[in-house]
Amino acid sequence: GNGEALALTGRNGAGKSSLIAMLCGRLRPEAGTIRLEGLDETPLTEAAHLVGHRDGLKSALTAKENLRFAQDLLGGAAATPEQALEAVGLPHVGALPVGYLSAGQRRRVALARLLVAVRPLWLLDEPAAALDVNAQAMLIGLMQAHLAAGGAILAATHGPLGIDAARELRIGP
Repeated sequence: GNGEALALTGRNGAGKSSLIAMLCGRLRPEAGTIRLEGLDETPLTEAAHLVGHRDGLKSALTAKENLRFAQDLLGGAAATPEQALEAVGLPHVGALPVGYLSAGQRRRVALARLLVAVRPLWLLDEPAAALDVNAQAMLIGLMQAHLAAGGAILAATHGPLGIDAARELRIGP
């Protein structure tokens, strides 16, 4: 629901990433349908924003170009690429091809995509992967702001999400 965060936890191979892949339409469930309560007939692909365990960035494009591409593809412009890079602590990398960035910087650019297009549901697969302590704090701030604006978050994670109000759903034994 609006303003809610749910952490999917469980051991490797339990199905956390597969569930997220089904929610965003990358995998089909063997049976049944998936609907998002409160979004009427809006398809999940238009309601959800995915940051997967792979960053999905185009290495030859600059950070700003990757963000503009995401904005053009997803529509619903929110922050500019420059504002999004500032929000994730990378205002200085906009003109650099992302292939030159460290794993942690690439992760932050991938997270900046959440800010350039409006989607009520964030699907995050290991969102803190490759992030140092300061970047993890930045991520928590982004998630809290999204929740405060009425958004929802579903995150597959091995550790705590870092949000006090987040509920946990353990998958598997």
